[in-house]
Amino acid sequence: MEILETSLWVLLVISSLILIGLVLIHRGRGGGITDMFGGGLSSGIQSSAVGERNLSRVTWITAGVWVMVIVLLGLISRFAV
Repeated sequence: MEILETSLWVLLVISSLILIGLVLIHRGRGGGITDMFGGGLSSGIQSSAVGERNLSRVTWITAGVWVMVIVLLGLISRFAV
């Protein structure tokens, strides 16, 4: 059980960092970090509406994984012997 919990913690850290990066890459709507740096990294990704939709999908999937890991860690800590 400890291996599962450790792997979930590692997955939580990785998904958190990916989620932070994905949110920061999104196109700014009236300011934000993407406008502060002039778009830089995200300009190539967001050149079309398809790129923005795909970026949103990946962000939602990563957020779903993050939530599932949080719930699983909570269940493990709740029912641990």
